Amino acid sequence: MFTLSAVYIVDARCEEPQMQEFTPGPLDAKRITGTMVSCLPCLAAFAVLVALYGTGRAQPPTATLPSTEELERRLTHAATMPDMIAYAYNENPDIAAAREAWRAKVESYHVVTGLPDPQLTTTYFPEPLQTRLGPQDWHVILSQKIPFPGKLSKAGEVVKTEAQIARLRLDKTVRTIAASIQASAHELIYIRAAKQIAAQNAALLGQLRSSAETAYADDRAALLDVMKALSQTGQLRYDTLLLGELELTEITRLNGLLNRPPQAALGRINPPPRQPLPNSLEDLYQLAAAHQEDIRIAEQGVSRADSRVDLARYHYYPDFNVGLFYASIGAPDTPQRPPQAGKDALGVRLGLTLPLWVGKNQGRVNQANAERARAEALRQGRVNASRTDIHAAYFRLQNARRLIELYQTDLLPQAASALETTEAWFREGYAEFTDLIEAQSTWYNFQLTLARAQADYGKHFARLEALVGYPLTPQAPPTAVPHDGRAGP
Repeated sequence: MFTLSAVYIVDARCEEPQMQEFTPGPLDAKRITGTMVSCLPCLAAFAVLVALYGTGRAQPPTATLPSTEELERRLTHAATMPDMIAYAYNENPDIAAAREAWRAKVESYHVVTGLPDPQLTTTYFPEPLQTRLGPQDWHVILSQKIPFPGKLSKAGEVVKTEAQIARLRLDKTVRTIAASIQASAHELIYIRAAKQIAAQNAALLGQLRSSAETAYADDRAALLDVMKALSQTGQLRYDTLLLGELELTEITRLNGLLNRPPQAALGRINPPPRQPLPNSLEDLYQLAAAHQEDIRIAEQGVSRADSRVDLARYHYYPDFNVGLFYASIGAPDTPQRPPQAGKDALGVRLGLTLPLWVGKNQGRVNQANAERARAEALRQGRVNASRTDIHAAYFRLQNARRLIELYQTDLLPQAASALETTEAWFREGYAEFTDLIEAQSTWYNFQLTLARAQADYGKHFARLEALVGYPLTPQAPPTAVPHDGRAGP
């Protein structure tokens, strides 16, 4: 690309060196000046848009959230899922990094849409250049490059789209962290419930062992039955020890998501009520197409590619350059001085680039078109991947729901009834102690399975909300699920 410039001497006070006015093609100096003046209102309008965009978007929307100190107090004693998510929004480093990345991209709008810095150059002649009007000691040139009208605005559209992508990435980070917190919290709720179940079964097994020892003393049970009771007691002690270590591990994971010390105290977590899923699989696909951050990021990527194609076409048009030229002229050392001898020179510089290399500019356009096709392919791939993930999460959620209904309404009550019946028959001598141990083991395992299914349901529900990118509004009252299968529905 060539740069073509011209200097118009407003007050001609030197003849050598002297640059005559040059007319580039069909344009004269007045037309060039008029073109550049005509773009000044556009630049002013862009400046207003930048100011509005910067002040209106540089700060994330503030919601009324409890203070970190209040949330810390709740976490130490009794916390809810919203408390932990609010704490993470304030403290999680991944969210903070995504928030600052968004702010940085917003501020880059000022950089991209602003004019290039003016250039000031000066030349000093150790040996003054002699002219008819006197020696030229030095001269100064002040110039400003002005892109072709519309080029900066198109570049601003690219940055606006990138700012939208950065905002969506912030939303995605928040949603991902929230889903991870809910999954970890549900896992911790399960572990603590399993510890309670193990403690209840340990107490029950202690009573059964006492019954076995009494029956063994009365010759109504074999020594092997007592040994089975002792073995089952040892297994429960191991389960309790393992669950305690798993609880510490999950607390560390949850504290890491909350940016708290690994061993920070974490009190009781109030489990949210189990809500039914009100949406069909097709509804979830449609919600994801409209709200999922990954899909929206891919769509914004297509918009950004479109803007880059338009921006690449601007390289076919010239950029302009305006400036001032000032030369210092000394007094001539001649016996006869011409008129205006020794007076300084002032000129106006006008210039423009010549985009002659068509192949290079066409390469820019072709590259932008290829990026546009790539962005469209990525968008469709993201839609397909989201549907696959949603279907898998939907299946796991429905499977967890079926397990909860099966164990809560059928298997666990039957196991509890079988345990009571077997215990009564054993006391009356109609059942073996081995039958009683088997009934107790079945009841214990069914309790754990129900607690596991409840935790899985909460984790898969949070996962599905994250995949859809939209809250799945509950439409049913909460369902209380007792830990003890002997009581409740």
